[in-house]
Amino acid sequence: MSESGAGTGGAAGALSGKTALVTGASGGIGSATARALAAEGMRVGLVGRRREMLQSIAEELGGWSLPCNLTDAEATARLRDVFAELAGGPPDLIVASAGVFSIHTIEETSTEELDRNLEVNLRASFLTIRTFLAQLKERGSGTIVQVGSVAGRRAFAGNGAYSASKFGVRGLHEVLLQELRGTGVRATLLEPAATDTSLWDPIGLDRRPELPSRKEMLEPMSVAACVVFVAKQGPRVQIPYLAVEAI
Repeated sequence: MSESGAGTGGAAGALSGKTALVTGASGGIGSATARALAAEGMRVGLVGRRREMLQSIAEELGGWSLPCNLTDAEATARLRDVFAELAGGPPDLIVASAGVFSIHTIEETSTEELDRNLEVNLRASFLTIRTFLAQLKERGSGTIVQVGSVAGRRAFAGNGAYSASKFGVRGLHEVLLQELRGTGVRATLLEPAATDTSLWDPIGLDRRPELPSRKEMLEPMSVAACVVFVAKQGPRVQIPYLAVEAI
């Protein structure tokens, strides 16, 4: 990637011909990110569990549909091998955006709900990174973007399980930054505020006046544009944290 334009989002065409792996790509921020990266000329591997949706988006973008249970270590290892075969090597960009969301008080939160948040939001991100990390370090380049949340740095009532997972993602990222020093591999934690995705569908926002309305939320494509911005920076530029909010 060229360093020209590093302060303005990077040079035009900086991502063309590169490859990306996007998890949670069957909807929300993940699918928006896959579309934004494909528009920049990247070949994108779309990862998720909803096979039909993944296949449809992959065909639309000329990418690869890669169904996978990212909470399974053996499955992520197979994903690494399949991606390398398709792309000729590890991805230039990894976007870990698979996630679940729930709102309950701690008293109301079941152990199953806690486990689900930790499995999908934290374990899947950890396994995705760990699986590809050796290849990226051996090559000496690559960008890893984890999609965290404002709930990973601020406390909100009702976010016990979700915040536990997202604070965990932030901790994982901080260690990753230290371990990547001098390797040529970069890492960014993207922390968007409430974003208008299907994760809110079961919440019933019309009955929850204490929560933001969907019109007050970020749009997924706005978050995706931030991923593009990060990926376009020159190889000597790292953006460790990027908080994003609507105005």
